[in-house]
Amino acid sequence: MSFFLRNNIRPLSCLTNSFKCWRSSSQFTKDFLKQSSITSRNVLREVSTKEYQHRTYKAQNQGIVDTLLYTSSVILVFVGFTYSSVPLYRMFCAATGIGGTPKTHDSKFDASNIKPLEGGRKFRITFISNISDSLNWSFVPQQREVYVVPGESSLAFFTAKNLAEEDIIGVSTYNVVPQQAGQYFNKIQCFCFEEQKLRAGEEVDMPVFFFIDPEIVDDLVLKDINTIALSYTFFKAK
Repeated sequence: MSFFLRNNIRPLSCLTNSFKCWRSSSQFTKDFLKQSSITSRNVLREVSTKEYQHRTYKAQNQGIVDTLLYTSSVILVFVGFTYSSVPLYRMFCAATGIGGTPKTHDSKFDASNIKPLEGGRKFRITFISNISDSLNWSFVPQQREVYVVPGESSLAFFTAKNLAEEDIIGVSTYNVVPQQAGQYFNKIQCFCFEEQKLRAGEEVDMPVFFFIDPEIVDDLVLKDINTIALSYTFFKAK
């Protein structure tokens, strides 16, 4: 018996060790597969997160671009409307005489209207000049006043001079006081609303050719008005 044990204890020991090695190897394999699975899931999760972040960032950028394009379009539309509204409003005022704006409608410039009204009362027309603070010009009327009867054409002059050492472009606006008289104040020739470029030190004379519509004598609102003021204001255009 002792002999048998001495001769077989080693094989049993080896078998036991082999079993332990197999169990250890099997556990390692399980641990490795488990860790690999966890690592794979983490990698996939990270990739998915980055893909989601990329898509979200792309969507946000696209939204910002769309918003900017929409805002720019709205701004351009309003700028265009603002730019076009000025000449349209000016044309409307010139055609109707609203707001004290002298009429420039061609239908008034026929022979029957541009003829002194016999027995009509005289109107005193005064001229006023103004300059914006940003415009380095001098601008004055050559005559302070003239007297006309309705239908009588008259020519007046303003003198403008560029006091700066550089070329300047100016543009003028005009008005009539009292405002109700604007619809009867007709200008045949005028320098208003047109860009006037004066070189450094240049001086020019600017004519205004006008007449008062004879229909003014039938306006009861103006029956006691004998003085009309024509006012010009120059602004720097560029």
